[in-house]
Amino acid sequence: NLSRQKPAACIKLYKNADKSKIEEIPDLEDFLTKRDYVGAITFLEFQKRIGKVFPDFELWIAYCLFHLGDYKKAYSMYNDILEHANCDANIVAYKACCCMYLGLYDEAHTLLNQAPESKLKSRLLFHLSHKFDEDHTMMMHMSNFKTVEDNCCYYSLNYMREKYDEAVSSYKHVLHLNKEFIALKVYIAMCYFKMEYYDVAQELLSDYMHFYPDSIAGTNLRACIYFRLYNGKTAETELESIQVTTPTCSDIINHNLVVVFRDGRGAQQALPPLIDVVYEARINYSLYLVKNGEYADAYNLLKEFNPTHTKESVIKAVTLALLGQEEGNVVCVNCVISLFSATGTIVSRQCMSCACFLNKQFKKAIDCFNSVKGFLYNDDDFNFNYGQAKTACGAYKDAEQVFDLVQNEKLRNEYSFLSCLCHCYIMNKKPQLAWELYLKLETSADSFRLLQLIANDCYKMKEFLIAAKAFDVLEHADPNPDYWDGKRGAVVGLFQSIVLGMEPRKTLKELLVVLRNTSNPQVEYIARVITKWAKDNRVQI
Repeated sequence: NLSRQKPAACIKLYKNADKSKIEEIPDLEDFLTKRDYVGAITFLEFQKRIGKVFPDFELWIAYCLFHLGDYKKAYSMYNDILEHANCDANIVAYKACCCMYLGLYDEAHTLLNQAPESKLKSRLLFHLSHKFDEDHTMMMHMSNFKTVEDNCCYYSLNYMREKYDEAVSSYKHVLHLNKEFIALKVYIAMCYFKMEYYDVAQELLSDYMHFYPDSIAGTNLRACIYFRLYNGKTAETELESIQVTTPTCSDIINHNLVVVFRDGRGAQQALPPLIDVVYEARINYSLYLVKNGEYADAYNLLKEFNPTHTKESVIKAVTLALLGQEEGNVVCVNCVISLFSATGTIVSRQCMSCACFLNKQFKKAIDCFNSVKGFLYNDDDFNFNYGQAKTACGAYKDAEQVFDLVQNEKLRNEYSFLSCLCHCYIMNKKPQLAWELYLKLETSADSFRLLQLIANDCYKMKEFLIAAKAFDVLEHADPNPDYWDGKRGAVVGLFQSIVLGMEPRKTLKELLVVLRNTSNPQVEYIARVITKWAKDNRVQI
């Protein structure tokens, strides 16, 4: 402001100030110690502007960009440095690090072949061997591991292969010997998070966040823990404290906000651009499509995708199962069985139950369902599958109780659900409930199929009144002589039950109404027989 007043007084105050209380201007090491990489870049650029040449200026800028997660800029900076004559040959390995984080594994491997031997090169090649699924090569690189950093590199493999117990044990051993390696608590917390020990993960993370409260990775993990322990709103509030400084961080935060904490709201706009950027985006976008019934589009996303974790296998299997069911594709169903068979934990028992279900091994499926039903009591999909397995095994009373737990209206209105529930009603001697369920439906191909099921099931169970009503409606909808035969058999069967005293006599009146609702010449003969018996036995009709 050019209109400032009393400049002389300000200068005087500064001159008279206690010099011991005036903070010294920080140097580069101060910024790096505090992990303030934005501040470090600002400091370096300021030094350049005032004419102070800082040693290895470009290298330090690239270093800070890399640690900020801006791998594209760091990659570009290392490219520029490599064009200089007599530059450090190890910079090729630094560039390979950027390629690793950008998913450019082939280029990273090519660069490392040009780099001189170093510990960093060995660790990078070890991780590349894992990416390329080359176990023999990986073991060869591991033979050079001797330092703590090398060991941590190896332990991370347990995490990536879902061997979380082994990873925790290894990391704790290193932390016990090197208490200053507090960042290891974040890795241990991630393992416990994956094992669903959220309280333990939160406690470990708090120890780290006490020293580094501005950690983006730590805050993001804490938000994920809050989501599991509380709800999406609490998790979203936690993420609002993050100061996003790079596109990579922004992508991850946006992914978690949209997919997880906001339950998919805005997924169609936010996720497609992230599919090749954030690893989980492909899986989560396919889940969004599955929930919206777009099974073919969801499977197209996963067709060439090779699952590396249990949940990924489950998601691909479920997507394929739904697509196979929709298209009636038996090949799809067979592929699903193999995917389900390759999973582990509570999820694995769900998957094994599904595999047994698809193989029509319903008793084995029920054993698997029973082992996890305490965890999934309110899960509609679980209860529907569990009920179907019970129905297939003839446990109709249990099946009816399980079907009653299903709350999802869309699921309850599907033909597969209605047909199973009606079948259970009839088998449990409640044919009237099945008939009332049919009467609530609008006329459609599904309602016609349901009517056929009710007619035939009721006939088999000697529930002749409902069978006669169902065959009567079928006969009017379709002049198939089989429907008259079914109706006639049901009428005669009901009449016989009345004669034997197994059904109330008052049912005769309703029986005659249904019978005479047909122009078949046999109607009058049957009606005369029934009427004569009623007259002889003084039954009012």
